[in-house]
Amino acid sequence: MKYAFSTLGLPGATIDRSAGLAAAHGFHGLELRAHPEEPLHPATPAGERTAARRTLRAAGVGVVAVAGYTKVAAPGADEPVLDELRALIRLAADLESPRVRVFPGGADLPATVADADAVRRLQAAAPFAEQHGVRLLLETHDSHRTAVAAARVLDQVGHPAVGALWDVLHTWLGGEPPDISRRALAKHLGYIQVKDVASAHDLTPLTLGAGVLPLAEAIALAPQDGWLCWEYEKRWHPEAADLPHQLTPGRAYLEKLVAAESDT
Repeated sequence: MKYAFSTLGLPGATIDRSAGLAAAHGFHGLELRAHPEEPLHPATPAGERTAARRTLRAAGVGVVAVAGYTKVAAPGADEPVLDELRALIRLAADLESPRVRVFPGGADLPATVADADAVRRLQAAAPFAEQHGVRLLLETHDSHRTAVAAARVLDQVGHPAVGALWDVLHTWLGGEPPDISRRALAKHLGYIQVKDVASAHDLTPLTLGAGVLPLAEAIALAPQDGWLCWEYEKRWHPEAADLPHQLTPGRAYLEKLVAAESDT
């Protein structure tokens, strides 16, 4: 198993700092939040991308994914969505990232319409992603919170350059047990985002194992050669404890769960 954490947990951090923390605390990779307030995003100049890639290589830290904000099921025309996807794919390729995270974003539409929009756009973008060695991952989120809902789209897309990102929080909030989530994503799973919270009504991030999410059950179903990415949402909850001092115990907790599953 390989371990990563999201730069969402380090608001304002430079690539040097994020990569340094990952290396110092035994993480293999970073999930890079691709937003204009971050160091790397689709408008970042080529020279800065090259510098970031060198920094990550020097630290021995990979990029598990570029976490974009494109909503593939959102209302509106296709071309702006496809433009965003192509820009994220280029960024991922420049950073040697094999994956791009996207959201559904179809909450204002009937499910059949949202599904059709997402399928059409992901199918259109898939060949471009494949050419660049990048896989687009639809996160279990918002309008497609459960794995069953995400798989409804992905089964129709039917392209190897399109898969799923399993966010354990959102499938749990959707009332979906981990075994159902894993079964639905069997053909599509890219990697798993883990986190912990106190309750469905208090989503302030907690250190792993301190909350109520079914992390042991989800990790028991994770591919042993896959990635677990800790998404600590400090950016949205500034009152939460700082992430850096939690990194080593958080990684150790994940390793314990993985080891326990290996021993069964």
